[in-house]
Amino acid sequence: MSSPLALLQQRHSAPSRQLGEPAPDATTLRALLEAAIRVPDHGKLVPFRLIELRGHSKLRFGELLTERAIQRDPQLPESKREKERFRYTFAPLVIVVVARLHDDAGIPEIEQKLCAGNVAYNILLGAYAQGFGAQWLTGWAAYDPEVASLLGLAKNECVIGFVHLGTSQTDIPDRDRPALDNLLSQWNA
Repeated sequence: MSSPLALLQQRHSAPSRQLGEPAPDATTLRALLEAAIRVPDHGKLVPFRLIELRGHSKLRFGELLTERAIQRDPQLPESKREKERFRYTFAPLVIVVVARLHDDAGIPEIEQKLCAGNVAYNILLGAYAQGFGAQWLTGWAAYDPEVASLLGLAKNECVIGFVHLGTSQTDIPDRDRPALDNLLSQWNA
């Protein structure tokens, strides 16, 4: 990369449906995740953890989510049932980023969630740097208490996102980005 900022300037998400094999191998994934957990962490709480979904487990997770989606809406059309069933099967690897909140630490919950969010974003950046595609998704399942239970989350934990990882199977065009001039202002006293 020609500029130290090129990684940030070029990074983009690859739609999970366009991610295929290969995923990072075990050594590459370990290095990626070890780098991803190097985040700002007020109070050194480590308010996050990671769950891997691979192989048949992704399909089983989707099947269980479909059952839950039908519980939530018994009239759920077959097309949406199918979408839920296979949502996690396209990318060869899905990392569930979980916020592990410490309410007794004196650190605001938002800071702890942002710390976990930084882990998810670092996975995206690291995947891109290594030539892989990635997409951070949430959806209803990230906020559903039954899904949290299915994932084995404790009462003080919540899903920050499902990061889908693999190799982009097509070229991914960049999307329009906001203009900095529309976002930056200067405060004067």
